[in-house]
Amino acid sequence: MSLVELILNTLDDAKAEETVSVDITGKSSLADHMIVTSGRSQRHVGAVADQIISALRDKGFGKPRVEGLPHCDWVLVDTGDVIVHIFRPEVREFYNIEKMWQADFAADAH
Repeated sequence: MSLVELILNTLDDAKAEETVSVDITGKSSLADHMIVTSGRSQRHVGAVADQIISALRDKGFGKPRVEGLPHCDWVLVDTGDVIVHIFRPEVREFYNIEKMWQADFAADAH
């Protein structure tokens, strides 16, 4: 199972909502893949992040860099190759991060 598949399966198991996976290979030096998802509440966002961290450790992918856990409005889990953004719905709508990356790809396709 690939890292991206592990994360997507874990998000599904954790009942994360509106998950979007964006391949940013060659578009960013930050990572090869970005996954954006939502949790229903601060508690759910934190629980989703915890499940991802545990799954990564259990499957031998090590300990990711994590930001935002104390407040759980927006938690970032950075594995190096994959960056996962977990938002509360209002925060996700405000930042609209996946649309920014997808718009970049649409412009490159022309």
